[in-house]
Amino acid sequence: MIRQMVRHHNILSIVGNIITVSVAEAEDSSDAVTRFGDLAIVEDEFNTSIAQVIKIDRNEIALQVFSGTQGVSNAASIRFLGTAMKVTYSADILGRIFNSLGEPMDGGSNLAHDPKVGIDGPSVNPVKRILASKMIRTNVPMIDVFNCLVESQKIPIFSVSGEPYNQFLARIGIQADADVVVFAGLGLIFDDYHYFRTQFEEAGVFARTVMFCNQASDPIVERLLVLDMALAVAERFAVEEGKRVLVLATDMTAYADAMKEVGISMERVPANRGYMGDLYSQLARRYEKACDYDAAGSVTILSVTTMPGGDVTHPVPDNTGYITEGQFYLHDNMLDPFGSLSRLKQHVIGSETREDHSQIMNTMIRFYSGATEAEQKQAMAFDLSHFDEKLLKFGELFRKRFMRLDVSIQLEEALDLCWQTLAECFDESELLMKQVLIDKYFPKTKESANG
Repeated sequence: MIRQMVRHHNILSIVGNIITVSVAEAEDSSDAVTRFGDLAIVEDEFNTSIAQVIKIDRNEIALQVFSGTQGVSNAASIRFLGTAMKVTYSADILGRIFNSLGEPMDGGSNLAHDPKVGIDGPSVNPVKRILASKMIRTNVPMIDVFNCLVESQKIPIFSVSGEPYNQFLARIGIQADADVVVFAGLGLIFDDYHYFRTQFEEAGVFARTVMFCNQASDPIVERLLVLDMALAVAERFAVEEGKRVLVLATDMTAYADAMKEVGISMERVPANRGYMGDLYSQLARRYEKACDYDAAGSVTILSVTTMPGGDVTHPVPDNTGYITEGQFYLHDNMLDPFGSLSRLKQHVIGSETREDHSQIMNTMIRFYSGATEAEQKQAMAFDLSHFDEKLLKFGELFRKRFMRLDVSIQLEEALDLCWQTLAECFDESELLMKQVLIDKYFPKTKESANG
């Protein structure tokens, strides 16, 4: 308590949003030691701001000021609070919206007296993890049928800039069969923030949703807190209440840009394209929060990673690809079945889903691959066989019925539509599938399905 009353005035530098202050040598008492991640209050005659310790070098301590250092003078004082950043966790946070500092921003009740939890905890003990075995249904056929989203999976949506990735993410947040949805908005423009909020409210899912939002107009250093707050709350819901939690995050590239800006302010040596050398470990530390807990719930992470210039070799999607368990590839308003992959789908296909799921998935992708080759032959004016004509028809139906982002159907209905589409384009002998499945599911009539 006494140390919280000690004010430090010896500010050495103010660079960007980083203040470096010289403090007296720490006393022997452990209470007097300032630790990495501790909070501090920066005060001067006109402003009071919260800051966080991000570097300690002997008696020089660097602080990241959340609200920015604009207007802060060298005469400001600094008080260390001796505690790290915490976020409110209680049943009251469901249906609420919080800003980058974890404060309610929806005009609702003040939650100052609700319990708080730290946001900088370690990843889960591997002994407490169990193998992924349950599916999260989204009613998006390109996910449910072809690349299942599995509980405890960490998987990004790689999107070309300009694609409706936020609209797509909001749809998944509404349609997913998770118990709790925790949303982390990272550098959202106001229109996107308003879109997510209204979509969740109008769909009637707000009561199971918690939103943490950093808007583009907020100080960029606050963006680094939002994802940690969302993951800390998600972990608590999963461990203490046994909930199946889905964490939605957008946009991880904006998050990495914030880390880059802070790193440059600290005069750290940049690596690839200006990002810091620890980009991989920083991202992995967050993604590793995804877990299926033994005798408890689960945390699943679905994030958006935009690719500047559509470049999948950009450091952010490139590093993300090594951490996560697959990806969904979004371009031209469609999820590309060739660029998308769920490395955990084999854990649920056939065990959690219908017996024909695996065969129908492989057959549909095989025929769609043939359809793209037939389209190339057609574009180059080669002669097309009768089978090529069938493939062309199939490719058109496949894009219309399954790949469009606005398609929303349940898994079993989507599997039936797959059989119907095959029946409209091919004969039974051309499917090369198990006869027992063909006898059971292949439609005997070739009537066109609606849509």
